[in-house]
Amino acid sequence: MEKIQLSIPKLPYAVEEAMNRLRVNVKFCGKNTKRILITSSVPDEGKSMVSVQLWKMLSEAGFKTVLVDCDLRKSTLKNRHNFADEKINSIGHYLSGQCEYSDVVYETNVENGYIVPCTTSLENPISLIEDERFNELLDKLSDDFRYVLIDTPPLCAVADSSLVASLCDGAILVVRAGSTSKKLVKESIGQLNYVGCNLLGTILNRVETKSHTYNKYYGKYKEYGEYKEN
Repeated sequence: MEKIQLSIPKLPYAVEEAMNRLRVNVKFCGKNTKRILITSSVPDEGKSMVSVQLWKMLSEAGFKTVLVDCDLRKSTLKNRHNFADEKINSIGHYLSGQCEYSDVVYETNVENGYIVPCTTSLENPISLIEDERFNELLDKLSDDFRYVLIDTPPLCAVADSSLVASLCDGAILVVRAGSTSKKLVKESIGQLNYVGCNLLGTILNRVETKSHTYNKYYGKYKEYGEYKEN
């Protein structure tokens, strides 16, 4: 198995603690919760940051975990974490029959952490996601890994996420504080319910804490600008 080196910036202490609580909560979802969709309502809510950090923490906690980059239209992971390389097999290559399962699953520099990368963008990947080959990929990953985390496009932007959600055990919805409307959040939850995907929880992202007590204990935290998404 080939290896990909990911560059993952260190989180501020307060954010790291919040992500660690998320990891613990995922652990208590039960042994039947393996395929977890991570998405948002609209772009720029921080879903990919959450995906990577949760994947990293689960892996480092001893759970064999794979991150599937299923944002086939506009992935941000390859450039953000510095592993863009034309020689890397993409999930798009696998879904179109250009490579096999063993060619698209990569070991990483995170212990117990693996990735199915997306290095090429597709204008209309719906037909590939609907193909049985995608379902077969998820089945094989579910057999080989304790957790399969799937980073997808925003629910209210394209239909891709709803299709993927229908094949998952649960979903985590990332919501940007002070930005995403309640209406959009309700629409996203409605889409997940419609396809039969259990909502495991929501994450309120990019919250600026102003509590004096909190700041004294954890240190002041401001918006983590490095993780801005398109």
